[in-house]
Amino acid sequence: MTMTITTTDLADFAQRHRRLFVLTGAGCSTDSGIPDYRDANGDWKRAAPVTWQAFMGEEATRQRYWARSLIGWRVMGQARPSLAHHALARLEAAGRVELLLTQNVDGLHRAAGSRRVIDLHGRIDSVRCMACEARSPRAALQAELLRRNPEWAALDATAAPDGDADLEARDFSGFDIPACAHCGGLLKPDVVFFGENVPRERVEGALGALAQADAVLVAGSSLMVYSGFRFVQAAVAAGKPVAAVNLGRTRADELLTLKLEQPVGEALDSLASALGERS
Repeated sequence: MTMTITTTDLADFAQRHRRLFVLTGAGCSTDSGIPDYRDANGDWKRAAPVTWQAFMGEEATRQRYWARSLIGWRVMGQARPSLAHHALARLEAAGRVELLLTQNVDGLHRAAGSRRVIDLHGRIDSVRCMACEARSPRAALQAELLRRNPEWAALDATAAPDGDADLEARDFSGFDIPACAHCGGLLKPDVVFFGENVPRERVEGALGALAQADAVLVAGSSLMVYSGFRFVQAAVAAGKPVAAVNLGRTRADELLTLKLEQPVGEALDSLASALGERS
């Protein structure tokens, strides 16, 4: 049975295990204005995000996604790092982080100063051509989407976690999506959609860092998605302890050594300050 702990207990854990493999999720970015996916029980708060199969196979799905993304990018593109992001950058600067593996696609860990980062699910600020593999900035696509669809510019909707918005009851059939400027191919956010495989090199890079780490710290993730949960499984199989900071249930509760149920920014800021005082 996992017991609830205090920030002092978490600091003691980090003091005993000086090289942390940090795995982060949506809870790190909620204070940046980016909504999370799940409630305290780990259940979906809204409809599940678009799947890779639907996006690649259906023009109507792509029109709906990019129309919603045109609205949602206003939040995602202007988001700034939270207390959690800055605290983890402080931990890295103090030599406490072997690797920061994030399930988020917002790029805010790097914006806060973290450098030892693998973006497991990619980056929403980049667009990928599925034909020629060319990458281009999402901000540039935003300008082109607005140029082609000026009537959508005045619409407003609640931002959604995956870079789009909860824009419903609209006819998306006339939404004009540009093709790749290099080859005319289909454009997709350079992120891993549900139903799509995480690139092998990212998984192997993360597992290599996990092998070098002393312990795992999960921050702001329910671990309901297997692509993140498997690293906790791998740590436990290797005999490495796992601590978590998360409000609510996680998929790994029975595997955790320690669990702190506090707001992630507050807890990580306290951790960074405590370790700074002890070093």
